[in-house]
Amino acid sequence: MADIRCVADAERAAAAVLPVAVRDFVAGGSGAETTLAANRAALDRVFVVPRVLSDVSRCATGTTLLGRPARMPVAVAPVAYQRLVHPDGELAAARAARDAGVPFTVSTLSSVPVERLTEIGGTVWFQLYWLREPGRALDLVRRAEDAGAAAVVLTVDVPWMGRRLRDVRNRFTLPDQVRAAHLTAGPTAAHHTPRDAASALAVHTEATFSAALTWSSVAALRERTRLPLVLKGVLSPEDAVRAAECGVDAVVVSNHGGRQLDGAVPSVDALPAVVAALSGRCEVLLDSGIRSGTDMLRALALGARGVLVGRPALWGLAVGGETGVRRVLELLAEEFRDALGLAGCPDVADAGALRTVHREALPGA
Repeated sequence: MADIRCVADAERAAAAVLPVAVRDFVAGGSGAETTLAANRAALDRVFVVPRVLSDVSRCATGTTLLGRPARMPVAVAPVAYQRLVHPDGELAAARAARDAGVPFTVSTLSSVPVERLTEIGGTVWFQLYWLREPGRALDLVRRAEDAGAAAVVLTVDVPWMGRRLRDVRNRFTLPDQVRAAHLTAGPTAAHHTPRDAASALAVHTEATFSAALTWSSVAALRERTRLPLVLKGVLSPEDAVRAAECGVDAVVVSNHGGRQLDGAVPSVDALPAVVAALSGRCEVLLDSGIRSGTDMLRALALGARGVLVGRPALWGLAVGGETGVRRVLELLAEEFRDALGLAGCPDVADAGALRTVHREALPGA
């Protein structure tokens, strides 16, 4: 852990210890991976205009997300099958998130059930994929509520899994000891039935997820749950406005880390228009490509309430289990405080008032 000084170090260390097929499953995107690469390039095009002569001797990184306190504007994103990279899987990641004081989002495809994760303490959000049997999806929401989850995060950009060529070429399947703990009934055998044009996971999700998720489904879910409701996978301002009209509490501007529609707009490029269209009607979070405290500052300066981090936490998990995830989150906290103070912001709220410039607007760009 001492040699991991930034998220990129954790990524390199994880690549050295993971089997190639698992590494590709974690790192890869869909299609030609154009959007995967564009997420990073788009963030690097955003420059922050710092302010000076502010007292930042007590720079405060704390905020609230969905009405609950967080030590920094970060939530750990939902990532499936975390026991693929470490035997403790989601248990280790949830403990690290609890200790870091940030929410942990447990996936529908978690390899550890939600009840074991909420027992750990801390703030746990439950991510929901809409299933072919809507009753099963609503049963999962009820189960998450009973377990003590603090929010429901409905992923809206996966009618089926994007065509991820790395997984197709690797004929990727799950090992016998890794399963979706919340989907023990139903077509789980398809996990181990790859087709020529799709990985086994793509076959499974096509059989399990519903491509008929619509706004009426969101309305039904809003009526069903008392928990804060978040829509993850929103890129269009029009969709964001409609989400607010449905009574959601937050939207996550996300292209699924470049793993769904290849050629989709980079999330950070979509963020300002979504923020403007919503005008404060609900919280806005940014997902896809966040790798540093500077990225977090960029997101806040563009109007986000906070960010989600997925792959970085998984890289830490692969390298050192709970200790590795904790190290990654500590680095993000240190980098964010550094960026916040150097930008002249005594607290998180001040970051939202910073001006940004895109590289194309700079002289000589």
